[in-house]
Parts: sequence; C-alpha cells; structure tokens
Amino acid sequence: MAKMTIKQQRFADEYIISGNATQSAIIAGYSQKYANTNASKLLQNTTIKNYIEERLEELDSEKIADQKEILQYLTSILRGEETEQTLRGVGEGAQVISNIDVGAKDRIKAAELLGKRHAMWTDKMDVSGGVVFISGDDDLED
Repeated sequence: MAKMTIKQQRFADEYIISGNATQSAIIAGYSQKYANTNASKLLQNTTIKNYIEERLEELDSEKIADQKEILQYLTSILRGEETEQTLRGVGEGAQVISNIDVGAKDRIKAAELLGKRHAMWTDKMDVSGGVVFISGDDDLED
C-alpha cells in the first residue's frame, strides 16, 4: 500500500467525520480553489479510498458488541456487579438520581439468557452414537 501524506490523512480523517469532501480538504490544509475543484479526485485516490474504508470498518467493529462482551455483561449483571440509575424523591417535589443494585428480575433474566446460550434448559436430547431398536415380534425371523 502506498504511503499517504499527512495532508491526505488529515483529509481522510476529516472526511470520515463530516462526509463533506470539499470542507474536509480545506480543513486538511488544501487551498479553497484546489478543494473546490479536486476534492472528489482525492476520494478516488486508491490509497485514500482504502484508508477510509479500513477506518470505517474499524469504527463499525468497535461499536458492535461481540459475543464475549455480551456474555461478560450478562455475567456481571447476574453476579450483582452492575448498578442502574433511578430517581429518588428528596421532598417538596425534588428528585435526585441514585445508583441502585440491579433488581432480581433483571438478574434472573441475565441468568436465563446465559442458560439459553449454554443450552442448559432445553427439552431436546442430544443423542450421539448408534441406536438399535429391537422388535419383540417373532414374525420378523424367518
């Protein structure tokens, strides 16, 4: 992959934030005249284009929780390690925000979801290996 200049990288980073090529070019240090006529060419530059695509993929993957993160969160709820915020009256109609332990219903729900993930409560039986059925009818023997 070809190297980008600092100005090109600034342009790409600004473009990721704003989505406006002309404005991003100006902020990155290109002249107004150059930005007005060549901003779209910067987006067609293969190196800049690849950089923008890679950064967007990274940002997307950082925003999306993976299985491990979800299981860790559910486990922390189950164990009572998380708190939630609630409003508490302090008199004369005033309220303050207080942190309280997660309720029993939420902890049970977390346990249920974890149990489902680990197939702990399933009515289905996993039968592996061969199963032979023997009939009691003597008619089958010749």
